[in-house]
Amino acid sequence: MPVKQAEFFVSNSDPAKCPKPDRPEYAFIGRSNVGKSSLINMLTGRASLAKISGKPGKTQLINHFVIDNEWYLVDLPGYGYAQVSKTEREKFAALIDGYLTSRPNLLCIFVLVDSRIPPQKIDLDFMDNLGERGLPFVIVFTKTEKLGPTKLQATLDTYRNKLLETWEEAPQMFVTSAVTSAGREDILSFIRPLNEQFKR
Repeated sequence: MPVKQAEFFVSNSDPAKCPKPDRPEYAFIGRSNVGKSSLINMLTGRASLAKISGKPGKTQLINHFVIDNEWYLVDLPGYGYAQVSKTEREKFAALIDGYLTSRPNLLCIFVLVDSRIPPQKIDLDFMDNLGERGLPFVIVFTKTEKLGPTKLQATLDTYRNKLLETWEEAPQMFVTSAVTSAGREDILSFIRPLNEQFKR
């Protein structure tokens, strides 16, 4: 399912002002500096759709992009960025929480994790919170081009085993690279049938 058209739609700091929930929607979120903007640009085939910055914590709003005039891709602020005040972190947490719990058209949350880093408590806690609320999500491993096949498989196994300590079943996982475009077709093929179901 190639992306033919991807355009910025709107940014805002209030979930209540998000677009009408008339199209299927997919949110992308992860810790700051996980490679979210690069992944979004890779998925859409647009080199500068999402702003890439060397400075973590750049995304501070809910950013909606409309894809093929059919579905929304949503770029959310990162969580866990330490170099902002506690007040700012709490503001971002409230913004994210307000968005995630108020969108009836949100079909899946793509939680990004850096494949080079062992499972982090902040990521696991975030996933647990989604699970407790019954919010559907998958895990997207980023920057996998930096790992060899053996190391990558060990990372996936470690993460899966860690999740299975508290989960009955591990969420679906995607292996991606913004450099090699690995995982692009897998994610887009995952989205397509959900879009079809939404239309029914």
